[in-house]
Amino acid sequence: MSIKDPRILKIKSVDDMKAILLDKGRPLDSFKPGDTIEVWNKMKKGYSYKLSVAPGTQMAFKPYATPGEMLAMGAFEGKYLNDCLLEFPAEWYWNAILADKLRPGEADVSINLLGVDSRQPLEFWIDSGWVPGGTRKGMHPELSDAKINPDERGWFQWYCRYWMGRRLPVLDAIQIKRWSAFTRHAGQIKAHCQPGDLECRPRQRQGLFQWSHDPFI
Repeated sequence: MSIKDPRILKIKSVDDMKAILLDKGRPLDSFKPGDTIEVWNKMKKGYSYKLSVAPGTQMAFKPYATPGEMLAMGAFEGKYLNDCLLEFPAEWYWNAILADKLRPGEADVSINLLGVDSRQPLEFWIDSGWVPGGTRKGMHPELSDAKINPDERGWFQWYCRYWMGRRLPVLDAIQIKRWSAFTRHAGQIKAHCQPGDLECRPRQRQGLFQWSHDPFI
């Protein structure tokens, strides 16, 4: 099956996504260790990676939710991975579509789990040296080096590929450390909010969720 489908570059609606998924979508149980995944989307073409382990197994950390669960619950204003629907399991997208949580046209903050915006634009992360393409070095200069970090969309894209079974030891160690460090936001919520008060610090809670931490603390 080829993922070089020109329709991917022209996605503007959920109906566009449904047509591609019905034609070429790949179910989760078809992804196996040893598979080579070809990447072809609006931001990157020609990159490929191999699945070293079965999806969702041999995880070196314990995220709150799977990538598919995060998309279906409401993250990144519904815009993050809509042109990657042939790289990842079709179920991720179908479940998110059924929950009305994808927005191929315009970003929609209201579909986020907490109904608020909680992210910086991609340009911020590039300029700060956290993803490939920038000239400024961040805390981990390796993240701005495309030879070490092929994930031009940042942490969540890395998590999706890691969950699917890709393993890049240097990059994985850095990104797992960043995930662990993000728990500082949970500490701030616990210090300033009553347990379960979702109206207290909703942007911080949405941010926790988008790093796969429990936002309902």
